[in-house]
Amino acid sequence: MNEVPPYVKDLAEQRADARAERDHATADALRDEIEAEGWLVRDTADGFELIPRPPFEVWPTVGSVPETGGRATGRAGEAGEEATRTPKAPDRDVSADSGKIAEAADPARRPERLGDQEAGRVAETQAAPEQQPEGSELVGRSDELGGDAERMVSSQLLWDASLSVSRLDESITPPAEVAEAEAAPPTVTVGLVVDGWPDDLRECVRALVARTEVKILALDLGNMDGAGTVLNELVQEFPRRVEAWHVAETPHWRGGTAGWGESRTKLLRLDTADVHVVMETSTILDGDAITPLVGELKDDVTGAGWRGVNPREGGHEWVDAAPGEVRGLLGHLFAVRREAALAAGGFPADARYYRNADLEFSLTLPGTLVALGKDLPVHQERHRGYHDVDPGYRDRESRRTYDRVLGLLRAP
Repeated sequence: MNEVPPYVKDLAEQRADARAERDHATADALRDEIEAEGWLVRDTADGFELIPRPPFEVWPTVGSVPETGGRATGRAGEAGEEATRTPKAPDRDVSADSGKIAEAADPARRPERLGDQEAGRVAETQAAPEQQPEGSELVGRSDELGGDAERMVSSQLLWDASLSVSRLDESITPPAEVAEAEAAPPTVTVGLVVDGWPDDLRECVRALVARTEVKILALDLGNMDGAGTVLNELVQEFPRRVEAWHVAETPHWRGGTAGWGESRTKLLRLDTADVHVVMETSTILDGDAITPLVGELKDDVTGAGWRGVNPREGGHEWVDAAPGEVRGLLGHLFAVRREAALAAGGFPADARYYRNADLEFSLTLPGTLVALGKDLPVHQERHRGYHDVDPGYRDRESRRTYDRVLGLLRAP
């Protein structure tokens, strides 16, 4: 194991003093100096620890990751000096496409297209007389008119009439490329919070790559157990499919400060797809389980998941639901319309731990939620987020979140 040089330890202690005095500018400058020496300083409940700087860009906290509309300037293996640690305002990227076909079919709003078509017809007429528009042979070709003004006027009137018929046909029939664009399937991204257990991460990502065509967007919290390093390897192995962000901040459920709700909302805002899929690394696909979920997102359905639950009377207990409409979706695997999730405010900001936070998020979504149940080709390995977390912490944070769930259930 690499031994930390004494002068780096001294810099880290100076930074800890600056943080205690709330001198954030000095603390940030010292952090950068430590990084320049090849080390990362990570804050812990007992103070700090120093780890060797990995071969990828690492941002200090979840909140510092810049929301760049989907392009990861902090992408593993691609970060440059231009990357900034100053967070930008959320890029909500909310737009409506309902008027695209009408706009594309309106000749008055597409003058360049009509001009191109008319110029093409003129060029075709000059290059290939035998392919002139039907009716032009009634008055003869322009080079045969010999300056006859009356015949030239007649020819022009017939030519204009043929063009107007073609333009009328264009205005009624949308161009083929517009119809194809309207019928295009929604784009989909799977969001993963990486909080350790690298073997689980590797199996989860490789199953996604092998059995679907979705993009994968991952947020690594503190390179726990070397999971961030494995994530970087997966980015190199599948550069067109996997995109990664790394932060030094560690997950709250493992003794750090990064909350589940904050991390999930960051992934949601970094995404630009139509559909955002929430998935845990302990969830493994046995087939394409994503397409059926996305297929349910029609009409007023805003979320579709693997496992659904419903509350009993009074709301103090939730039970597994049969396939169909449900009140809550469990965070093992579910798909949501990204714009609807953003409009609802994202994931609960006060949720430091996942348990019950998925229910809280479900209750804030508009529209209908559905679950597909056991027929979906997916299974779960050991649920680390539950079984490998301190039981006292798990119960305390679960109750804390559930108080908010009860409030939502009882709201008018």
